[in-house]
Amino acid sequence: MSLVGGPLLVVVGIVLVVVTVGAVMGGPRWGPRWVGVVQRTVLVLSAQVVALVMVGLAVNDWGSFYGSWSDLFGGSTGVVTTAAGGHSAWDESHAGGGAPALQPTHWSDAKQYAQKGELGSVELAGRRSGQRARALVYLPPQYFDPADAGARFPVVEVFPGYPGEVQQLVTRLGFPSALLDGIRAHRLRPMILVMLNPSLVLPRDTECTNVAGGPQVVTFLTQDVPADLHANLRVTSGGWGVMGQSTGGYCAAKLAMMAPHQFVTAVSLSGYYNARHDSTTGDLWGGSIERRDLNDLDWRLAHLPAPAISLLVTIGSLEPGIEGLPGAQQFIGLVRPPMTARLVVVKNGAHNFHDYQSVRGTALAWLSDHLGAAGSQQPAFQAQGRQGDPRPG
Repeated sequence: MSLVGGPLLVVVGIVLVVVTVGAVMGGPRWGPRWVGVVQRTVLVLSAQVVALVMVGLAVNDWGSFYGSWSDLFGGSTGVVTTAAGGHSAWDESHAGGGAPALQPTHWSDAKQYAQKGELGSVELAGRRSGQRARALVYLPPQYFDPADAGARFPVVEVFPGYPGEVQQLVTRLGFPSALLDGIRAHRLRPMILVMLNPSLVLPRDTECTNVAGGPQVVTFLTQDVPADLHANLRVTSGGWGVMGQSTGGYCAAKLAMMAPHQFVTAVSLSGYYNARHDSTTGDLWGGSIERRDLNDLDWRLAHLPAPAISLLVTIGSLEPGIEGLPGAQQFIGLVRPPMTARLVVVKNGAHNFHDYQSVRGTALAWLSDHLGAAGSQQPAFQAQGRQGDPRPG
């Protein structure tokens, strides 16, 4: 049973009612008094435990932090079991041409693709890294327009935070809907969204790192995913964007800085810019100070040539410390040409979906404006005027 959605909440709710009623009604009317006392004590403690579980499940359902039991307990390693030369889920179906065989969602049916686009699910398998991840892929309506049959589309990789669920990018943040609205209003260029979780081996937080002796996450996200998409979709070879929230924001900025040949622009929504080391990450760098420094974005800007990328940084004014507003300001202060960056501070904003959503339009507009220069192979696009975002300051 899924960790998100109504069924599990209903089951646990019924259990909570039963044990609570049992605790209130008391123990049996027969036998020694101590039997009833023990029974009532057990029922009261059980009711409290179930109530805490209920609260945890409700919070998880709201935030989609863990989508499955394997995400929570680490039952899925995220490592491909086939040989390194194995195929991804859509290769054979796409070999004859046409649209890839994405597993359909409730977003739209085939008759609506030309109006709404398609949101489908597919497993991406890494030939170089040996990693894999299930992604939600949004193809805009123009992908199905005969007039754009020869066009190749820019791509944006989109990440949730840790230990977030990919589905929240659709249900909580509404990126496909917002992109579609912007395309229809001629404010945003047609682009493909590839939404996936950068934490490939949950419950471990790999911080989008090629872990010493472990998962090669940077290789997967910067080389394997682009190669898989390029082999199966009409996408541009480079000039892509990358966007994420919280840990996903750190990943977005980091991947663009490490692979500017692939990602020319990035958006970090309440991300951070230092190399994190805690109980969820473990030792990511094999004890190497040099490897740690290379994964610290402040250190990279202070000691290495700046990459030719554009970066949008958003942060809530109420987010404290090195992973909040002071840390974002410190990072922006280190940016120098040819890198460009903009800091957007959400007034009275915090680290939550509501404030991420408040800068969603700004983020998509940034990506649309800074993706690889449009050429003859990309669908025609002429931007109209945009409405300003009233909240950021």
